[in-house]
Formats: sequence, C-alpha cells, structure tokens
Amino acid sequence: MSDSAYIRKRNDRDSRKDLSHPPLPEPLPVAVYDNHTHLEIADGDEPIDYREQLERAAEVGIVGVVQVGTDLATSKWSAEIAATEPRILAAVALHPNDAPEVAARGELHEQLAQIDELASWPRTRAVGETGLDFFRTGEDGRAAQFESFEAHIEIAKKHGIALQIHDRDAHDEVIETLLRVGAPAKTVFHCFSGDVDMAKIAVENGWYLSFSGTFTFKKNDHLREALAYIPRELVLVETDAPFLTPMPYRGRPNASYLTPHTVRAMAEYLETDLGDLCAEISFNTESVYGSWTDGLVTDSAEF
Repeated sequence: MSDSAYIRKRNDRDSRKDLSHPPLPEPLPVAVYDNHTHLEIADGDEPIDYREQLERAAEVGIVGVVQVGTDLATSKWSAEIAATEPRILAAVALHPNDAPEVAARGELHEQLAQIDELASWPRTRAVGETGLDFFRTGEDGRAAQFESFEAHIEIAKKHGIALQIHDRDAHDEVIETLLRVGAPAKTVFHCFSGDVDMAKIAVENGWYLSFSGTFTFKKNDHLREALAYIPRELVLVETDAPFLTPMPYRGRPNASYLTPHTVRAMAEYLETDLGDLCAEISFNTESVYGSWTDGLVTDSAEF
C-alpha cells in the first residue's frame, strides 16, 4: 500500500478524531533540518500548502527539508520542486510496497530507469525511500522488493548520493542486503525502528540513524536506548510527515514544524544541551545531503 492510499484509509478510520494541525512549538535555539518528509500529502481537516508548511517550519528553526518521493509521480514532483526551492532537497525512489505492483505490470525496469535519471539532478541528494517492508507486503511480493531495493542501492552509488532506507519488519534482511551488495557511503535508516543490537551494526558500518516522532512514544524505550548508544555524528532527525506525529499530539497531522518536539525529547533523554544537539544534527544532515543552496535552477525551462 502506498503512503497516499494509507493516508486515505487512516483519515477514514480517524474521522472522529481531532485532525487539526497542532500549534507551533517553541523555536529551537539552533537551526535544524527535517531529513524526511512528504509535503505532497495533504492531511488534516484543513490541509496546509507546502509553501505554508515551509514558512511554519522556518518560524521554529527548521530551515530545510528533504522531500521524499514514493513512486514515479511523487519522485518527479520532489525533484522538480527542489530544483527551484532553496528550502527543499529531493529524494527519489519507488516505495518497497509499490515495487510488487509495478513489477506485476511489467514496468519495474522502466520506472527504475526514470528514477535513475531523476537521481542525476543536482538537487536530488538521496535515493529513497527504498528498502524492504514485510508488514504490508506478503511473501509473493518479496522478490520484487529485493530486486527494487538492490537496484536503488546501485543508483545511489552510481550518483554518489545518500540512500534512505524504509525498513519495516525486515531488519535482518535489510542488513544482509546492504552487506552483500555494498551500502552507499552515506546510508540512512529512515524512521529508525531497531534496538541497540541493530544500532551496533549501524555504528560498525557508519550508517546514520534518523529518529522520528516515534522516539517520543512511551513504549519505545528501545529507540531511546539506541540513541544513547550511537555516536552523535550518526544522528539525524525527521518527521515522516504527515505520519508519526510526536507527543503530545500523536494522532493529529504531522508537519516539519513539529520537529522541535522530537529534538527536545532527544536532548532531554541524553541530558545534553539542546543547542549543542541541534548543531550536531545540522552538521550531520549537511554532511549527508550537502548544501541546501547549491544547484538551484533560476529558470524553470532548464529542466
């Protein structure tokens, strides 16, 4: 199931819940980036245009985002919007849950070739989200997921850009694939969901762990323990908006401007200075994706 289909189902299920956007949090003392969001998915009872999303984010210290594609259409939109918008960089891919459907239509190789082309654009800085998902996709779709994942890994390495991994109920298989095929130099576990043992493997290989609003959920001690284990230079933060809204607004629409809730929870757990953690996360993010100001197109006719 794609993210767009999932959001429709979720909205139907949650029709009686509060779907208003939460208020702006207190601004962060040092600017931070949201390294995984889906601005194209309008959520809530009053959806917010991506431009307003970016304005709200800037008000609270979120100065840039990585806009992530999940299929050919959203990947193309992400690359095009990033080309002229200085606050957005793009990630392009076929979501692992879409790969079996695309393969069944005989279009996997063709669509992967188009992802490859989009990955060459100067402001496309990651291939993602790609990976394996054994929660929504059964045994019959796994071969296509593996084929797609391995192809995305090669695309990231070909263009020298980061890899953003979607990993759900497939920790061992994702790690085995990365080790067998060879992970790109900059590999990010989007919305990290593993434990300390998995974090140890990530540290051994220099893989980045990106923490989302799930870090703030009461039951997720394993995420907090993983954060405490890894060196700060491998820490990133994200929203995965409009999903995974951090506490105290879980269940309401997420957005990049809510990133400060997660960063503050991380700093509190680590018992570290908030400004220092923000600076470390920002340095890491720029190390993975590069500058948010490089490669801008001033004339849309150029692409």
